[in-house]
Amino acid sequence: MTPNKQTVHNYMEAFKAIDHEAILACLTDDVIWHIPGTFTISGKEAFDKEIENENFTGKPIIEVIRMVEENDIVIAEGTVQCKLKDGPILNLVFCDVFHMQDAKIKQLTSYLMNTAASNH
Repeated sequence: MTPNKQTVHNYMEAFKAIDHEAILACLTDDVIWHIPGTFTISGKEAFDKEIENENFTGKPIIEVIRMVEENDIVIAEGTVQCKLKDGPILNLVFCDVFHMQDAKIKQLTSYLMNTAASNH
């Protein structure tokens, strides 16, 4: 596994465990996280606050289906299941685009889709 893919793997494993320190160790200090239509944040402090979003409870179940790398871009595709505090379990699919710098995540764009919203 390349250093960039290893970092993304470590990031996903740390997110499953909600291990703030391990997640933050995968990031550059000036990291940018963008979820189109939801938010854009920058910096480790802001990132840390989004790791455990107040709308969710418990640990997410994350499965990475594939990772593809070209130059300093790693794309991870998979599924995530998480429990809303006041509601149902969400089943999502994701495609995360990681821009890497020195085997750290410099920018992350997360494309998410609720699979319950599409019954086709």
